[in-house]
Amino acid sequence: MADVDYYEILGVARDATDEEIKRAYRKLARELHPDANGGNKESEERFKLVTTAYETLRDPEKRRVYDAYGAGGMGGMGGMGGGPGDFFGGPGPFGDIFESMFGAAFGNGYRTSRGGTQRGQDMEATVTLTFEEAVFGAQKEVSIRVPTTCSTCGGNGSKPGTTPSVCPICQGSGSVKRVAQTILGRMMTTAVCDRCGGAGQIISTPCPDCRGDGRRTVDRNYTVEVPAGVDDGTTLHLTGKGAAGSRGGMPGDLYIHLSVRPDPRFTRSHDEIHSTVHVSYVQAALGVQIQVDTLDGPEELTVPGGTQSGRRFVLKGKGVPHLRSRGRGDQIVTVVVDVPTELDAEEERLLRELAALRGEEVAVHEAGLFSKIKSAFRS
Repeated sequence: MADVDYYEILGVARDATDEEIKRAYRKLARELHPDANGGNKESEERFKLVTTAYETLRDPEKRRVYDAYGAGGMGGMGGMGGGPGDFFGGPGPFGDIFESMFGAAFGNGYRTSRGGTQRGQDMEATVTLTFEEAVFGAQKEVSIRVPTTCSTCGGNGSKPGTTPSVCPICQGSGSVKRVAQTILGRMMTTAVCDRCGGAGQIISTPCPDCRGDGRRTVDRNYTVEVPAGVDDGTTLHLTGKGAAGSRGGMPGDLYIHLSVRPDPRFTRSHDEIHSTVHVSYVQAALGVQIQVDTLDGPEELTVPGGTQSGRRFVLKGKGVPHLRSRGRGDQIVTVVVDVPTELDAEEERLLRELAALRGEEVAVHEAGLFSKIKSAFRS
């Protein structure tokens, strides 16, 4: 090992601090650890070398000897001091690093989570609203099939008169510890208990109604308060209205997705309502007072003479209520001027007289063959 450069292996300078050496080792150990590389031999050998380098440089005395004589001068000090117990069995050079990298399953910091209760699943439902209901709010009935706590056993899964017993394998923790021998020594891991499936309890006599699950699926009806101002795609969150948790666990939540049916009279943009109103070209030229539809009923709108097609009028406070504040948006009414596609003879005559009066050029329509013959006989 005389030619091995531990500083180069860790990628640090020769004057690196203890913290820099530790940080470099942590990064390399994550990348090269056998568990992360599927038993790759090259990574395994590299991991051993990195670990030897760290063990040498983290210890002030070993580092002093290495700096003076190199790897070949370490002699009986060795590169991997301690023994397997130093890795995982309490205070040692790697306890803090492996705990931060792989969790508290290493060393005395090992912790388990109690089995048994589990939070119930979240549920979803869709409610369809009319345009008006979305704007002004509504009460809607929602029906869903949802797992609820079994009333026969009270949710513990056991037949009435009996109680669950503590799992003899995991002693109620829901998980078991396993010790594996690795190249680094003993490694302790945790896994879900096979005997109780993580519940921590054994049900010897299951409830006849829920068959030991502690829950039964039933139809539930909820009255949902839809606030004024919601839009298509809004989701309401009802806490605790989802599936019951197993073995008395907390229930999940219910998410109500809102779908708003379109209205032929209106469209919506945030808190504004948009609509159109049609007027004739004569009304647009001379002006008119007409009724327009709003969600609050008919509203009088004055269209002044000379209004062009596409002009917009604002009806204050006739829009959508603000969802998180008071007041309402506006309704925007767009005027569309309708130009006739067909005219009778009298209408055409009057329009041509108007065009002549205004000095405007218009197309001249030639008379048809029958009209020409009729005019010839008159002459």
